[in-house]
Amino acid sequence: MTQNETPSPGHEGEATLESQLRDEIEALRAEIEQLRMDSLRERADLENQRKRVARDIDIARKFANERLLGELLPVFDSLDAGLVAADGHEGPLRDGLELTYRQLLKVAGEHGLAIVDPVGEPFDPEHHQAISQADPGQAEPGSVLQVFQKGYRLNERLLRPALVVVARHD
Repeated sequence: MTQNETPSPGHEGEATLESQLRDEIEALRAEIEQLRMDSLRERADLENQRKRVARDIDIARKFANERLLGELLPVFDSLDAGLVAADGHEGPLRDGLELTYRQLLKVAGEHGLAIVDPVGEPFDPEHHQAISQADPGQAEPGSVLQVFQKGYRLNERLLRPALVVVARHD
């Protein structure tokens, strides 16, 4: 073919077809890449949702007994008061009361309940409720001198603060 000759229409059509195929291949590659990214994003979303559901189930399991244990707190208080009243009186009634109290505490403890009984500890407004102040005597100022009512936590969540008397600061 010389310089003055024009390319045959077949060659021009092949070049156009080749260009169209390249463009289509690039478009398909871009679509595949977009689908791959969407798939990865959805996988990550599903994994995050799975973790969130597992965490929610764990929290629900930890605090499923919260209402029941909260309603049992007056029973603990009554048994505690009974033991204080029976102090110095030895006998089967006191022994039975103490055994019942320990068994109830053991079962509740196995379900995450813990007593907040802070005598001698520094006052902590997160876990204690001060109902009065008193002269410290030998105690450190700001420490708990007396507990009127024990507090309780369920798996580190406060169910009820301890009602306490705090040593006055001079």
